[in-house]
Amino acid sequence: MASTESLLPLTSQQQDPLFDSSRSDPNPETHRRRPIKVHLAVYSGFLLIALYVTLIVTHDGSRAKNGETTTESRARLAGVSEKRVSDDQKSEAFPWNNTLLSWQRTAFHFQPENNWMNDPNGPLFYKGWYHFFYQYNPNAAVWGDIVWGHAVSKDLIHWLYLPFAMVPDQWYDANGVWTGSATFLDDGSIVMLYTGSTDKFVQVQNLAYPEDLSDPLLLKWAKYSGNPVLVPPPGIGAKDFRDPTTAWKTSAGKWRITIGSKVNKTGISLVYDTTDFKTYEKHETLLHQVPNTGMWECVDFYPVSKTKTNGLDTSVNGPDVKHIIKASMDDTRIDHYAIGTYDDSNATWVPDNLAIDVGVSTGLRYDYGKFYASKTFYDQHKKRRILWGWIGESDSEAADVQKGWSSVQCIPRTIVMDTKTGKNLVLWPIKEIESLRLSSKKFQMKVGPGTMVPVDVGPAAQLDIEAEFTIKKDDLQIILGDDSMDADKEFSCENSGGSTVRGALGPFGFSVLADQSLSEQTPVYFYVTKGKDSKLKTFFCTDTSRSTKANDVVKPIYGSFVPVLKGEKLTMRIIVDHSIVEAFGQGGRTCITSRVYPTKAIYGATKLFLFNNAIDATVTASFKVWQMNSAFIHAFSADDLGVPSRT
Repeated sequence: MASTESLLPLTSQQQDPLFDSSRSDPNPETHRRRPIKVHLAVYSGFLLIALYVTLIVTHDGSRAKNGETTTESRARLAGVSEKRVSDDQKSEAFPWNNTLLSWQRTAFHFQPENNWMNDPNGPLFYKGWYHFFYQYNPNAAVWGDIVWGHAVSKDLIHWLYLPFAMVPDQWYDANGVWTGSATFLDDGSIVMLYTGSTDKFVQVQNLAYPEDLSDPLLLKWAKYSGNPVLVPPPGIGAKDFRDPTTAWKTSAGKWRITIGSKVNKTGISLVYDTTDFKTYEKHETLLHQVPNTGMWECVDFYPVSKTKTNGLDTSVNGPDVKHIIKASMDDTRIDHYAIGTYDDSNATWVPDNLAIDVGVSTGLRYDYGKFYASKTFYDQHKKRRILWGWIGESDSEAADVQKGWSSVQCIPRTIVMDTKTGKNLVLWPIKEIESLRLSSKKFQMKVGPGTMVPVDVGPAAQLDIEAEFTIKKDDLQIILGDDSMDADKEFSCENSGGSTVRGALGPFGFSVLADQSLSEQTPVYFYVTKGKDSKLKTFFCTDTSRSTKANDVVKPIYGSFVPVLKGEKLTMRIIVDHSIVEAFGQGGRTCITSRVYPTKAIYGATKLFLFNNAIDATVTASFKVWQMNSAFIHAFSADDLGVPSRT
């Protein structure tokens, strides 16, 4: 494993100012409170212990037992949200051991060797390599000391960790090199805009670019000497101005970006035009705004084709194109998107349907599970738009510290308009993930009401499952023709009580990461109800409420309605990788990502079950299960990259 020092940028020879204790802090509120006087040396040891405990407690923004607020954490001072905890997580910690924690490490999802990771940053394809940058704390498994991690891949599956791309070494990013986006210019060069948290905790936008465009690995990055290029405009809070998008070309030949913010409780996306990425013209109009949605983080804006399934470059526009706005809602930690029409002339966007506008509770989501701060990029190599998403932990911060790492990234997903419905996007794991498939087994099983069937696939910690389900026609006709059966007007995955609550036509699906006795299991399932119009309505859900015996874990029930068109069978795909489950309903119309932390269903004890908890319906399941290989994700070495060794 490479040391922290060996991962510093090649141009850095001096000590990183972020860790320079001699550097004065112009903002006195960043200093934790110290005692005015220590009278007796004998108490110094106790004092150090107390300060250490305080540091741990305040880092997650928790409160003292008497309800008084402790010293404000660095995250709150910086204006970002911290890891959120449930009441269970605040209770006595579960006794995790190394055996349990080691199993949670994923086999083929991207994650650093150790420590904290969050937002994906500036992904791109350049000279044969996919580049992935990410928010990273090199010093701990909790948020803080944020640098830009950097990794490269030939296929988006196997990765090499590179030296850090950027570290906080200037006043304009002294408190963190935060989220940003890459733009390819007309001559093939690259610019990177990113948010810096200044020495005064003001969020500003900065410009960086590769030092050597002939280097396919883009190892060295330079920061523009005139940074910051943008500061919060009048009326915008100093901590409410972040995450610039990839730029796109206007009809006038300028470059345009949007940046997330808020005014009071209204989430907004500011618009700027530029010709050189150094000077900017702010539009008086907003790209979009939605009241009562709070701060918009990680705004994304891009076109999708209404008729084709290939991706589009960010600058594409025209009559066959719709535009997507996605915003990550800081208040709820949910990524919402909406489909609409973009007006290039006045830099505004209008949603197709106000009832599902960006950020409203009834709006569309990329993913209905644990998924946030996502970022797309156009892969010009294979003409597709690819989505990255940060998958945070659902366990306690104490458990993260104990295991030494926190967070993973989703399997990269292609993202296109659903040309069949015209009302939603379709997300699907990239084709390359199939290269990890090993042995497979095919199954066809008829499962009666109230049945749980073990599926003989051997160890079930790394699986790829593709399945389709049909409900016996006679059962459907009975339900549809039963006038005494009331329409289920209130059903939702989150409030349904989970997979054990039986209905006429569901739930049915798979229990993954289960032990033999089913004391731990994570069901992924369909639930079909009779709608207000007496037609069937289908929901796709994941129930983590019984996923672990551990008490310091959030265990919600996730899911949503999924469109099922006439003549379609019910289909699902489930990718299992130790502590993460990614589920895709109806070809990716609805996606659910879950973090699970079994204490019994681990290693060889991990099992797979097929179940049907419907009261009246018999279900036939046709499915195929692949064992999945591990990806090669390892540290930078000169031999891997064919570059001279560093001394």
